[in-house]
Amino acid sequence: MLRRFFPVFDWGREYSRANAFSDLSAAVIVTVMLIPQSLAYAMLAGLPPEVGLYASILPLVAYAVFGTSRVLAVGPVAVVSLMTASTIGAASLPDGVSVITAAVTLAVMSGVMLLVMGIFRLGFLASFLSHPVISGFITASAILIAVSQLKHILGIEIAGETLPESVVALIGGIGNVHVPTMIIGAGCLAFLFWARCRLKSTLKRLGIGDGIAGFLTKAGPVLAVIVSIVAVWAMDLAPGGVRIVGDIPQGLPGLSLPSFDLGLIGQFAVPALLISMIGFVESVSVAQTLAAKRRQRIVPDQELVALGASNLVAGFSGGYPVTGGFARSVVNYDAGAQTPAAGAFTAIGIGVATLYLTPYLYFLPQATLAATIIVAVLSLVDIGVIKRTWAYSRSDFSALLTTIVVTLIFGVEPGVISGVVLSLALYLHRTSRPHIAVVGLLPGSEHFRNVLRHPVATGKRVLSIRLDESLYFANCRFLEDRIYALVAQNREVRDVVLMCPAVNEIDASGLESLEEINHRLKDSGVRFHLSEVKGPVMDRLQKSSFPDHLNGRIFLSHYAALAELDPELVAQSDGGAVA
Repeated sequence: MLRRFFPVFDWGREYSRANAFSDLSAAVIVTVMLIPQSLAYAMLAGLPPEVGLYASILPLVAYAVFGTSRVLAVGPVAVVSLMTASTIGAASLPDGVSVITAAVTLAVMSGVMLLVMGIFRLGFLASFLSHPVISGFITASAILIAVSQLKHILGIEIAGETLPESVVALIGGIGNVHVPTMIIGAGCLAFLFWARCRLKSTLKRLGIGDGIAGFLTKAGPVLAVIVSIVAVWAMDLAPGGVRIVGDIPQGLPGLSLPSFDLGLIGQFAVPALLISMIGFVESVSVAQTLAAKRRQRIVPDQELVALGASNLVAGFSGGYPVTGGFARSVVNYDAGAQTPAAGAFTAIGIGVATLYLTPYLYFLPQATLAATIIVAVLSLVDIGVIKRTWAYSRSDFSALLTTIVVTLIFGVEPGVISGVVLSLALYLHRTSRPHIAVVGLLPGSEHFRNVLRHPVATGKRVLSIRLDESLYFANCRFLEDRIYALVAQNREVRDVVLMCPAVNEIDASGLESLEEINHRLKDSGVRFHLSEVKGPVMDRLQKSSFPDHLNGRIFLSHYAALAELDPELVAQSDGGAVA
């Protein structure tokens, strides 16, 4: 029981010195990467930079205790930071409630929701966020984030939370560009893009080992931070208008309490749920991908508990909503992390930085942090998914495109909600008109296929129909109309057999439709049969009176049904195969 709810007792029992060395090595690399990211993402969320550091300490420890992934790195991420900024920016904060208190409240609410979903095993709710919706939302959010950070690169004041607002504001403020800020921002952007694409190969050509070259590449943002701090300090650029981070409180976070204002909680209810769901989907997707590479197992419901605990401690320690980050987790995996202890070691590293390094960040330009954010989020933009989805499924493409367009024009929450609503509406429309095929017997076999696709044998007295969908309230009338139409077209039909290998569920409306079909076919002198009904579906049917009133039979296989109802057709098919 302890190992189930506290996975630390599972991997902790087998923890070795070799694991500790691997975890410490990975923690050093992730810590170096996480410091500038935490500062940058806090700025993206509209919060003081130290809040990002606070959100990168205790959540890592909480996940190490409750999480089931060996390599997932929890902390601030770009999309959740954007959603946090959007939520707080759109809220009417009560008197006495600061932006930091609002962020703490949002983190605590998200943590409670995730914990409740984990305790009651509601991880399946995340399935309502389809992959096209998530892909579209992340792509649109990345574009929004990148555009929103251009104001820091250019050193101008702009307002706007949607793409049209941001673009109009950028165009209007282009004449007020602060040249020194733009030089710093553009220089950092160029260096970070070059470091991501070329630095490792360049270092290896110079004879540096693969491991050290990889570490230096991942430390590229740190180098940009150091150089830009030295440049601003040495040339005294801050008085000239280059915006800097300024004073960052030195020391570990204290206890923070959320607001209990019911009005604020009501405003945050839907955004907190969306942040929880999107964070969970992103986190579990990363965790499962990396776990599969090592043949390890992720427990989604326990991941809800772990992320809930992480968000709770993030809130109570002065942070804001967190989740598993893709880039950090991949770096953690590549660096050789073996257990979640790597996250705890990373938390120690961030804590040390909070205690001793924050005074040295005083002259850090905001343009450098903006460049770090832009380079990080542009890797999330997946233009190829648009083309792939268009080629595969037009309905999924419409959900993806709607999510992207609505997110860019109206904001993050309307974008997600519109994508989910459209996905569900398209699903209901698609399943309300299920694929129903008239099937025939493949000569020389016991297999049945669509008469429109294969050369099959069919008889005039038996009509074989295959339903390729569960039978429920939205599509049962469609099945009725289809069967009546087929029977009316062929006056010689004496038996109708409904083939049910794809029917996983029959609800009450579906049962009433079967009873109505049976009644109307009986009145017209036609027997109604079922074949290949799955066990759980059959168990439900047997709880009703339908099997007793059925004027035909329920056959174990469709071949058995045809062999009894039309033996001549079966014999001819078998004979043709022998010949």
